[in-house]
This record gives sequence, C-alpha cells and structure tokens, in this order.
Amino acid sequence: MSVYDAVKIESLQGGPANLEQHLGKAVLIVNVASKCGLTPQYAGLESLQEKYAGRGFTVLGVPCNQFMGQEPGTSEEIAEFCSATYGVTFPMTEKVDVNGDDRHPLYKKLVDTADAEGHTGDVRWNFEKFLVSPGGEVVARFAPQTEPDAPAVVTAIEAHLPK
Repeated sequence: MSVYDAVKIESLQGGPANLEQHLGKAVLIVNVASKCGLTPQYAGLESLQEKYAGRGFTVLGVPCNQFMGQEPGTSEEIAEFCSATYGVTFPMTEKVDVNGDDRHPLYKKLVDTADAEGHTGDVRWNFEKFLVSPGGEVVARFAPQTEPDAPAVVTAIEAHLPK
C-alpha cells in the first residue's frame, strides 16, 4: 500500500498537490521552515533536486510552524522566500501540522518509520527527512540535523531511484 493512498493535501500555491503523481519516483519528504537554524538545508535539498530530478526523484517540501513558530509566513511569503533565497524548484505543499492531534494524514503514514538511531514517532524538529520508494513505501528516515548531501541520504536515494 502506498503512503500516498487516500492522502489529500493542498499545494503551496493552492489546489490539490496530487501526491499520487509521485508514484514511480523516489521522494524525499521534508518538513521545512524559513526561520530555523537548519533553513540553509534548502540549498542542499535543491541540489539533490537538480542532481536527481531527471532520474525519477523529487524533494517534497512540507512547511510546518510547530517548532518555535519558525514558519510563520503565508503561502505566498513562503514561496517567495524559498524562490528568492534558495532558488527552490521542487514542489511544496500547504503548511501542515506534523505532530499532535492535528497531525496531517501524510505524517501519520510517515512517523512509524525508524531512523538510523531507531527513533519512531513524533517528528523532532524542522527538516526531518523521509525517503519514499517509487512504490510509495517509506524506506528511510533521517534526523533533522542530517544534511541533505550526507552520504547516508545520497546512498539511500541512489538505491531507490527507479530502475
């Protein structure tokens, strides 16, 4: 069963994000924030997008304001910041909750996956990363401090690119 099954989420620009369009691709889903100490990871995420997009990969940015209010902007402000500051070209969704009673259904399907240290459950901070296989299975989780170009992330992406 795909992580995308029956999950509805809006795009940052409004309208359905249509997650099922990503079936057949390796997708790195990342909860992002514009005013976080980890925000420079946008540059690394965009580099991954540029390097692997032609091989069946995409980053999917999911803005979240649950960690010290570090994503306070409107959809328009978030889009402008990402484009102007980091040249982001990868798709972004609406701002959602990744933890708590209002956790978005997408994250309900992601958080049971363990990272390398065995952590499951709540997202710990901005820029936690989940790798989804082309078949829609969550295959890896990376801590927020793990840089997008870390060997473990790159190796996992390359191992799950469509054949």
